[in-house]
Amino acid sequence: PASGLPEDLREHAKLMCDIIAIAFQTNKTRVASLIISRDLSAMYYPFLDVKEGHHASSHDNASDSYERIANFHVSQYAYLASKLDSMKEGDGTVLDHSIVIYGSAMSNANDHTHHPLPLVLVGGGTGQLKKLGQHVSMPDETMANLLLTVAQRTGANITSFGKSTHTVDI
Repeated sequence: PASGLPEDLREHAKLMCDIIAIAFQTNKTRVASLIISRDLSAMYYPFLDVKEGHHASSHDNASDSYERIANFHVSQYAYLASKLDSMKEGDGTVLDHSIVIYGSAMSNANDHTHHPLPLVLVGGGTGQLKKLGQHVSMPDETMANLLLTVAQRTGANITSFGKSTHTVDI
C-alpha cells in the first residue's frame, strides 16, 4: 500500500514487535502497547484457514478456528519476548530488565466474561518480580491492581491505577 505498511498481518505484527524491541533496547521507551486485533473486529485470518472474522470466531472459544487465532497472537508475544531476550543489556538482557504482559479481552468469550482474566507476564523487571517461572492464580484480583503493582515496581510514583485498590504479591 501507499503507506508502506505490510498488508499481511504476519509481517505487520512482526514489524510492530521489532519496533517495540528496538525502542526498549535503545531506551527510547520502556512502555508499549500492542493490539494485533480488537476482539470485536471482523478481521479475517486467511493464513490460519479461519473462515469467519475474529469476533465471530471468539463466540466459540473452544473451536479450532479461535484456537488458531489465539495461538497466532501468543506466537507474536513469544516472538517479542524472544527478541528482547536476545538483546544484551548490562548484566543481562533487555527482557531481564523489562516486564511484558500478554492478555486477552475475555476469560470466557462464550459468556462475554472477563474475570478472571488470564494474563502472562515474562521478564525480570530488573529483579522486581519475585514469582518467576510459576503459575500464580489471583481470582479475586483486578487487572488494575496488577498494573498498579507493575507500575510501582518499575519506578512510577503513583498510588492508584484505574479502579485499583491495592498492590498484589507478584
